[in-house]
Amino acid sequence: MPIGSHSKTFKKKHFPQVSLSLWNDWHWQVQHRFRSLNGLSRILHLTDAEKEALRDATSRFPVAITPYYASLLDAADPAQPLRRSVVPLPQEWMRSPGESDDPLGEDKDSPVPGLVHRYPDRVLFLVTGFCSTYCRYCTRSRVVGRHGAGGHSSRRQWEKALDYIQATPAVRDVLISGGDPLTLADDALGWLLGRLRAIRHVEVIRIGTKVPAVLPQRITRDLARLLRRFHPLWMSLHFTHPDELTPETTEACARLADAGIPLGSQTVLLKGINDDIQTMKDLFQGLMRLRVRPYYLYQCDPISGSAHFRTTIRRGLEIMDGLRGHTSGYAVPSYVVDAPGGGGKIPLLPDYVQGVEGDDLVLRNYEHRLFRYPKAFEAPAEPCRVVRGAFSERGR
Repeated sequence: MPIGSHSKTFKKKHFPQVSLSLWNDWHWQVQHRFRSLNGLSRILHLTDAEKEALRDATSRFPVAITPYYASLLDAADPAQPLRRSVVPLPQEWMRSPGESDDPLGEDKDSPVPGLVHRYPDRVLFLVTGFCSTYCRYCTRSRVVGRHGAGGHSSRRQWEKALDYIQATPAVRDVLISGGDPLTLADDALGWLLGRLRAIRHVEVIRIGTKVPAVLPQRITRDLARLLRRFHPLWMSLHFTHPDELTPETTEACARLADAGIPLGSQTVLLKGINDDIQTMKDLFQGLMRLRVRPYYLYQCDPISGSAHFRTTIRRGLEIMDGLRGHTSGYAVPSYVVDAPGGGGKIPLLPDYVQGVEGDDLVLRNYEHRLFRYPKAFEAPAEPCRVVRGAFSERGR
């Protein structure tokens, strides 16, 4: 695993006696995470607000930052995007109107513990509550980092979820998430993937993880060899900001891509962290260079204490408008709201359809120039009548 300049400088200053091989050991990284006020005071010039939040952080949502990810934080600038995403502030204790601990209503769609079955043909399998680094805007902050066995779910709980999947032939796609499933040991992960692959109606397995961004040392060659045994296997990676695209992360993504795993990215839109067009363009173009396809841009979920992270929907649409046509289509994700209460993901687009004139559809392009698509509603099919009805009033 290569070591970037930030890691070299940080390691030399704060861990001078640690060998390079130990620094690159993911177990060492997990064991030496920064989890307290005292620990973070060693490496950051904390503000009074950060100190106040850290004194009580574990009462709401634990703090944990790997030494590797800590090396990317600006010790002097509390407004630095990466620092804001992992160091708590007192606003986390302020619940705003519309916020809840389970904003997506996952608990009500859970037929057995650790499993969410919302969409007809796929399930979300929450195999662990442990993450190597905790994002302060986490949708599942109500559960992650809280139960025993190091935060990992028990094998008995896994068995109940596997039994449900086995007994439900409609499930063809399983998304393994948590917490972060790549914090599981190789043998546990291999056992779990093997059990899922043995269920005949499970066609696709996906893994959701932030490990390549916060703990790239975990992506060992042994892990890549293990994962490639279970194709078709897909992976959704979580990236927040272009500063995460380091030599270490580049190598981690290369190992996964070389193992034949299609990689997609999911990014949460965060106020003051990544809510501008250039930042998003740099992130998504950078991900393409790493063979990671930008997949979703999420509106920040209304989790309790997250108001200081949320932008307006209008800002999200402005960012999408600044991406579409201004960079490769592969570098433009879908902007979605995961509807509160369990409505699922709903895509949002800038207003490219301007209206209807006769049978023509009036469209605007990325330069805000207008064009007509002729005879758009000539066919009598029902979908055409629906679309025409939706836009004809505005066209008039």
